[in-house]
Amino acid sequence: MKLNPKFRISIYVQLVFWVSVILAFLIIGVLAVIQNREARFIYEEKRNRGLLMVRYIAGMNARHFALWELESIDENIAGLIRDDLAYVIFYDRSGRPVVVSDSIAGNMEIINETRCVGDVPPETIFYENINLTNGQESYEVLQIEIPIYAAGSDVKWGSVKIGLKLDDVKKRINQSRLTLFGLGLLALLLTITGINFLVKRLTRPIQNLLEGTRRISRGDFTYHIPLISSDEIGVLTESFNRMTEELNAAREQMEEANKKLVQAEKLASIGRLSATIAHEIRNPLTSVKLNIQKLADNDQLGELEKEHLSIAQEGIDQIEKFIKELLSFTRISVLQLDYFDLDQIIEGSLKMLQPSLTEKHIQIKKNYQPGLPPALVDGDKLRQVFVNILRNAYEAVGEDGEIEISLSFQPEGEKSYFEIRICDTGSGIPEKDWENIFEPFFTTKGSGAGLGLAIARRIVEQHGGTIRVVRKEGPGSCFLIRIPCETQDKEKKI
Repeated sequence: MKLNPKFRISIYVQLVFWVSVILAFLIIGVLAVIQNREARFIYEEKRNRGLLMVRYIAGMNARHFALWELESIDENIAGLIRDDLAYVIFYDRSGRPVVVSDSIAGNMEIINETRCVGDVPPETIFYENINLTNGQESYEVLQIEIPIYAAGSDVKWGSVKIGLKLDDVKKRINQSRLTLFGLGLLALLLTITGINFLVKRLTRPIQNLLEGTRRISRGDFTYHIPLISSDEIGVLTESFNRMTEELNAAREQMEEANKKLVQAEKLASIGRLSATIAHEIRNPLTSVKLNIQKLADNDQLGELEKEHLSIAQEGIDQIEKFIKELLSFTRISVLQLDYFDLDQIIEGSLKMLQPSLTEKHIQIKKNYQPGLPPALVDGDKLRQVFVNILRNAYEAVGEDGEIEISLSFQPEGEKSYFEIRICDTGSGIPEKDWENIFEPFFTTKGSGAGLGLAIARRIVEQHGGTIRVVRKEGPGSCFLIRIPCETQDKEKKI
């Protein structure tokens, strides 16, 4: 089943939402428990304070009550009615109200209600919450009533009841609730911020992995996921990076194999075509060449006719040279491998071109690494490669130009290579043609068959090496040839 991308919710959003919801319920539950405990504590504190107050009133008026000095009791309680004390009522032994504070004088329901009727133990305490309406004012009251006993007597004289306003209790509970709500909101915000940071840290590698899969699906095997954790996701990231490296290496090998296969098929087709063309041209060309030579030996011809025959002879020689190069290119020969010093092969190539180089006053700069071991190569074939490249360099540079040749040894892991660089100060090769110049019949010069570099690449590849054009500082071109070194364990070390 394919999901609709419009309704797809990311893991990051889901984790932040659900973890925040769970923690929000948890915080609300904890705050509710704390609020209930705080409310019970405040209410219990109010009850204890009311109990102390009613006992203080009973003790303060016990003598007056025993002497039945009701007016004195009334005066005493009149000075106590303030703040949260709503009223005070004294009852006699039979439960009849005998002293009532003025604040409750009109409420007969509360005045006539007493729970200390009959014989009750001295330690008895009666609590009751009621709603009191006094005119237009209505408020909740905590009633506390205790019996009055004389010291050393088991006879109850009466009882006293007080009413405590609970407005301050509600106010303190509301303040506590607001405080807890603010703390809870702050805790929730901090928690969500922490969750956002944590989830982002957890989901970032997953997003990187997702981006990696998208890149791979588009054929980009060079994408490397940054490693930002050392946990299981980090291990998965490392495995993913190794997988992309292996896929990239496999793709490069496949592309190289396909390139070689295409090149082999192309060369095979060119070989068959070239062999046919050379065979069809060579035989009649030989006949034409012999006839021209016979005509040229005729003394009856004038100088003009002999000059024309000489030009024709040169054209035939060029055609034969082209056929020879073509057959050489199409013919796959076996390398005659032996140990040679590469600097000696290069020097032999320079000697073959020395007259032409001297004629143009071309300066040769050499930079050979000393102490190089001999290389296992076909000396004649490799000399042909150097001659082709040096000839191209000679043709590219002008008068008083410069050709630089360097030879070095480059170890790479278990393998090692000889590197030969041949650079010139000529007009250079456009970068778009760097790969094309090694194709058969491709040339940037006004003359030539375009087979020299193609033959050079075939010979180098037969040696297991590579040849390519590389960048250089300044004008001109630079060819890099790399030949594997098979003798580092058999010959002298560098």
